[in-house]
Amino acid sequence: MKLNSLKPAAGSTHSRRRIGRGPGSGLGGTSTRGHKGAKARSGYKRKIGFEGGQMPLQRRIPKAGFKNINHKEYLAVNLSVLQELADAKGLTKIGLAELREAGILRGKALVKVLGNGELKASLAVEANAFSKTAEEAIKAVGGNTTII
Repeated sequence: MKLNSLKPAAGSTHSRRRIGRGPGSGLGGTSTRGHKGAKARSGYKRKIGFEGGQMPLQRRIPKAGFKNINHKEYLAVNLSVLQELADAKGLTKIGLAELREAGILRGKALVKVLGNGELKASLAVEANAFSKTAEEAIKAVGGNTTII
């Protein structure tokens, strides 16, 4: 066997269409591109979402709503959770570090303390925001709130 006698396996290749090589080839003239239009011209690229001139789907669907770029997402922590944490670990001060250590807070989330549940322990609580009922409940048992 020599390099000049190597051939591809039977049926693995197809004859290449030689486009644009004159009328005798049967593929001359427009070279399989049809007449005129964007697809007939060089440099044509189909735009994403293009539907042949029909109004694209993303423009047909009505738009609704408003996205506030200044919106802040808070992680809600109830007073009952703070009471459980204080009982379990014997804490008098609860801040973001203690919540993170307990596995309640992850990452750089903002924390808002809500007034759901009952608080018996006098706690110093640090958070990004407090509801009015939570702030009143904490102060009612002798604790204090600090907004970070």
